[in-house]
Amino acid sequence: MICFAAITPHTPLLIPGVGKENVAKLETTTVALQHLEEELYASHPDVIVVISSHAIQHKNAFSLNLHDKYAIDFRDFGDLATSRILEPDVELMSEIEAHMHDKAVPFTLDSSATLDYGTGVPLYFLAENLPKIKIVPLSFSGLSAKEHVRFGTELKDVFERSGKRIAVVASGDLSHCLNSDAPLGYKPEGEEYDQKILEAVKGIATSGLLSMSTELLAGASACIQEQLLILFGILERKKIRVEILSYEHPFGVGYLVGQIHV
Repeated sequence: MICFAAITPHTPLLIPGVGKENVAKLETTTVALQHLEEELYASHPDVIVVISSHAIQHKNAFSLNLHDKYAIDFRDFGDLATSRILEPDVELMSEIEAHMHDKAVPFTLDSSATLDYGTGVPLYFLAENLPKIKIVPLSFSGLSAKEHVRFGTELKDVFERSGKRIAVVASGDLSHCLNSDAPLGYKPEGEEYDQKILEAVKGIATSGLLSMSTELLAGASACIQEQLLILFGILERKKIRVEILSYEHPFGVGYLVGQIHV
């Protein structure tokens, strides 16, 4: 069963050993993530499923990262001290793979011992007090938006049949061009995109995501769209309540923390 669902940013600047003095500028997001960690802990999860935009991606198939153990580290960002070892939920992974095969959903397996930062950053916060938690790292594909929603609905079927308590996290950042200091500079599409995302998230409105133009998506340069499509599919027809815990963009990139009470 699904016991918890959330949307988190994944900027490495949230990690003290990476962000250093910049962490203070992300206090609103950090406080929201700490609250989210408390809520997750209280939900007593057996496994955390993380959908990331920085895992290995395939043009024509969804995928998950299956390895005997995973390392969280941020060496690529200059932090040699922060690390943790996590284990996979092989049973749930096998159920996902078998179900996708039965439903003819394009799906494959990858194997990497090191988690991408899109998976590692939220787990750094959310798994802090869950020493025995297992994980399932998922990645989206190059398939259509509707196929991502369908992948989510098929995942929901697997999760609802499982006897495990499953937490689902969509990890990604919103527009990367909200002001002149942004990594890609300012683009007017950035603010429009973020506002549409906030509206869609508040109502878990899949139609709000599907109706966005390709021009808006390209201009906003976000890395959350596919994860939300999958998450919305997972939550389809479920009784939920959405709580926006924080939204800020101190560096010109939109950071959203939201909890979906299920």
